[in-house]
Amino acid sequence: MSRRTPALIAAAVLLPLALTACSTSSDGDAATGDKASTPGEGFPYTVKNCGVTTTYKAPPKRVVTMNQHVTEIMLELGLKKSLVGTAYLDDQVLPKYAKDYASVPVLAKEYPSYEQVLAANPDFVYGGYASAFTAGDGRGREAFKKAGIETRLNTESCTKGDQPMDTLYEEIREVGRTFGISDRAEAWIKQAKADNATSAKKLADLKPVSVFVYDSGDKTAFTAGGEGIGNELIERAGGTNVFADLDKPFGDASWENVVDRKPEVIVIYDYGATTVEQKKKRLLDDPALADVPAIKNKRFAVMPLSDAVLGVRVPAAVDKLAAQLHPEAVKAATTP
Repeated sequence: MSRRTPALIAAAVLLPLALTACSTSSDGDAATGDKASTPGEGFPYTVKNCGVTTTYKAPPKRVVTMNQHVTEIMLELGLKKSLVGTAYLDDQVLPKYAKDYASVPVLAKEYPSYEQVLAANPDFVYGGYASAFTAGDGRGREAFKKAGIETRLNTESCTKGDQPMDTLYEEIREVGRTFGISDRAEAWIKQAKADNATSAKKLADLKPVSVFVYDSGDKTAFTAGGEGIGNELIERAGGTNVFADLDKPFGDASWENVVDRKPEVIVIYDYGATTVEQKKKRLLDDPALADVPAIKNKRFAVMPLSDAVLGVRVPAAVDKLAAQLHPEAVKAATTP
């Protein structure tokens, strides 16, 4: 079952939407990193995350991550030694993280139980999707709080109406502040902005193609809406999301609407037990989709799911998707 099912998305949308961070002291770089154990410059630090306000007197020391994109954020920021457990990969971790990831205990293939999380003795749990903190499964943020464990939810699950790339920068900034490594976070943001600017300049003259994202689904199509980083990724890569009017990061669309909106390219999200080839076959074999331009021309692009959610892969994913949406134009632009 997808971590991003409509019921779970609805729960996420109902969360309070404020995410503006505030600090009880001036911003500072306590470059403690993995050795963080004592208060330093920038602490105490107070942040409001998806409706939950937390004050940190010192950086967390024992962290459990649930969902791949937040695990990769931690590894990108050099926080491997803070991780005491992880869970729920969507696909393969990037090769640059493989060695560090292999050193972290995997608590469960999918979501661990509340008891499994507690057994790792964390002081902080970082979830990627709202489903990571499903109260009905015993993993609600309030339950962790009562056990003396602080939590963070990736803000793609609870923001609405913001520019997703700016939300990504703020996600990295707030994680950096929480762990006393603002210098590392700001360095990543600076590089990401530079990479995004380079991509924007290189891809500026592309004529947009209409795109339908196929995540999963049979009776309906589970797709990317207009509120998530996936939509902005498509736009930056020279596409137009045919379901940009869906006011959430992910949601269901009828196949009739897919036909009516005539996408020129179908982007398949690659993850889980269903392969890309199986997804293509489902689409190509559906007689109701026979007149969709992307189906008639067999125009598909493929993205690992971890490229298309709010994490550190996004800047590079823009160029990867652009090369599939506009192969000839991108090849010409990059050839000396």
